[in-house]
Amino acid sequence: MSPLVALLVGLAVGAGAVAALLLPRWRAGGGRPTEPPAAPSETALTRRLVDLMDPAVVLLDADDVVVLANPAARALGIVRDTRLLVPDLLQLALEVRTGGSRRRDVRLPGGLVGGGPRLVGVHGVRLDSGAAPPPGPVALVLQDVTEVRRGEAVRRDFVANVGHELKTPVGALVLLAEALADAADDPETVRRFAVRAGRETERLGRLVRELIDLSRLQGAEPLPELEPVGIDTVIAEAVDRTRTAANAKRITIASGGERRLVVRGVEAQLATAVTNLLANAVAYSPEETRIAVAARARSGFAEIAVTDSGIGIPRADRSRIFERFYRVDQSRASRTGGTGLGLAIVKHVANNHGGSVSVWSEEGVGSTFTLRIPLANDQPPVDDIVAADVSRGRT
Repeated sequence: MSPLVALLVGLAVGAGAVAALLLPRWRAGGGRPTEPPAAPSETALTRRLVDLMDPAVVLLDADDVVVLANPAARALGIVRDTRLLVPDLLQLALEVRTGGSRRRDVRLPGGLVGGGPRLVGVHGVRLDSGAAPPPGPVALVLQDVTEVRRGEAVRRDFVANVGHELKTPVGALVLLAEALADAADDPETVRRFAVRAGRETERLGRLVRELIDLSRLQGAEPLPELEPVGIDTVIAEAVDRTRTAANAKRITIASGGERRLVVRGVEAQLATAVTNLLANAVAYSPEETRIAVAARARSGFAEIAVTDSGIGIPRADRSRIFERFYRVDQSRASRTGGTGLGLAIVKHVANNHGGSVSVWSEEGVGSTFTLRIPLANDQPPVDDIVAADVSRGRT
């Protein structure tokens, strides 16, 4: 049984008790004798049941006076004394009285709930029997669906974006193959088209690899066994992977900060996360600039900060840059060759290690991305980690 169905069953059980309190008011001036009130113990149990429910429940009488609101409803800030404060909810109650049960998503202002606007799914039902006037009470059942709706939108965007991102290199390869066939007698043209085909193939391969990596990081697949990992080794590996792209733009990568920090994690994933941050900094920095990567210990975490003097990120986009395929500047993204998945991978690596990633940025000044990973509680001597690296073929 779904939570909403269970809730409505509970409301139906309590409807008799609530109606017993309200019927004298509805039928003032005469009419059929009212049903005898329910036993006090039943009324108390019914109210207790409603109060313990996670969904918010509000009961309005015929004049839109709030006669019952459970703690979840009052926590949303939609009720003050006996008044319902949200006009959209009052309008929904009116529609329920005239047309029967209704379902609708209603946006609650941030000033009511705090922490920004919230989206609630509302189910309105009539509690009186029959359609004869005067109108009776209406129950509104509200559930916070902000994250659910956002997740649905992200999934829709993901499917659409995957199709678009795959279509671009595949379409380019089809056109290049046709051009190569037409230019078979022109070696120079063949070489030029072959180089472009190689770039599109590389882009397609990188997209597929990152989709696979992201799928693994997001799925239920458990992490490999966590091992002591030296942050110095992670940074050195990431700098080495990014050096070629940086040299092509004459960008200097400087590393520093505290040495000999140790975390527990998966070295390959951590190296990929830092590599993605460095690659992002290189892609969006002007030529002949400088990128810094540094580590420090703070509040039980190893913090790895990557700072550039690039174009910066507009304030409106900063909360979304870790979403899959989200790009601040779509036209520039095609020139940098990115897939739009790099920062999403960083976020999931951080989450899977019990850490986080954050960004500070100013347009025209640059950006600093900070990856935070919990430090190992019992850090082994760093010399032991270096020796283990050497034994695995790394120096």
